[in-house]
Amino acid sequence: MNLGLKIMLIVLVLLVIALVALYFFGKKAEKKQAAQKEQMDAAAQNVNMLIIDKGKMKLKGAGFPAVVVENTPKYLRRTKVPVVKAKVGPKIMTLMCDAEVFPLIPVKKEVKATVSGIYITAVRGLRGPLEAPQKKKGFFARFKKDK
Repeated sequence: MNLGLKIMLIVLVLLVIALVALYFFGKKAEKKQAAQKEQMDAAAQNVNMLIIDKGKMKLKGAGFPAVVVENTPKYLRRTKVPVVKAKVGPKIMTLMCDAEVFPLIPVKKEVKATVSGIYITAVRGLRGPLEAPQKKKGFFARFKKDK
């Protein structure tokens, strides 16, 4: 066998080993995520709140308690997270929000939210349905002429 064929076989074997390892790590992560979601659903509460402000900001600058920042992995501390400032009862709280729910949250309106700890998992309108935001046009769709 020539040298090129040996190198290709070695690379192919390494790729197969890497794919198998990724498959098993993915399965393990999927089970862990399902367990975390189950815990969040168990601790969920429905709360009426008045949304004061919302935005994406870094975890350290969002005003979360020190315990939240300390328990977050170091590589995630500098990423921007969806943050909502809301009045829940007499208290003004800073809450983290699910990325899928964040665009649905209206500013300066009252909503009924499902909250698990400081994490908003779902939002419903208190007085009627929430307005869905318009989807952004894709890169090529901006250049097409409207007919």
